[in-house]
Amino acid sequence: MGKLILLRHGASLWNEKNLFTGWVDIPLSPKGIEESLLAGQKIAHLPIDCIFVSSLIRAQMTAMLAMTVHEGEKIPCVMHPEEERAKIYSSSTEKNCIPVYVAWQLNERMYGELQGMNKDEMRTKYGPDQVHVWRRSFDVAPPGGESLKMTAQRTIPYFQEKIVPQIKQGKTVLISAHGNSLRSIVMSLEHLTEEEVVNLEIATGVPLLYTFNQEKWKRGNLS
Repeated sequence: MGKLILLRHGASLWNEKNLFTGWVDIPLSPKGIEESLLAGQKIAHLPIDCIFVSSLIRAQMTAMLAMTVHEGEKIPCVMHPEEERAKIYSSSTEKNCIPVYVAWQLNERMYGELQGMNKDEMRTKYGPDQVHVWRRSFDVAPPGGESLKMTAQRTIPYFQEKIVPQIKQGKTVLISAHGNSLRSIVMSLEHLTEEEVVNLEIATGVPLLYTFNQEKWKRGNLS
């Protein structure tokens, strides 16, 4: 029975400043580092076979920090298939590594012209209703950015093509990504409607566990 762990990255430095982040590559805040370590403790007992992260540093930091407290002895190793100089030549060393795959398809929604802008200032400029529509509707994108629907159109195919086959082999897969890319995946797993997914909240640094058995997904319990 395969397992899937979804982990939204810990709080970033721009979360503290109340800024739209999107694809801007901002690291974790001290709070986010603490959240990542606490998340790692919750999944420390699960044997993790491979890890998928977005191309953004906050998701990568979260995964690596979480794995520093893992009970297993294997070491995460970021895969660079296009770089021959990153090849591991020892088969025994390679067996002791957990492959980490970086995928831009798992990135956060791209917020376009809102990126770097203060959320409260945008509410003052455009009105709270308009900002709410940009943030919480399914198919309305902010100026120059992506809607949740557009995010799902890149995230779900990647999940189905690259990640699900690993889980079908009985592996346990960790995905460290973002609120909206993970909402897209949960929408697919739980067959949520557009109305249901826009109201879905995924907390930072709180891992979600799913099991896969006989072509069915079921949310599990980490306790």
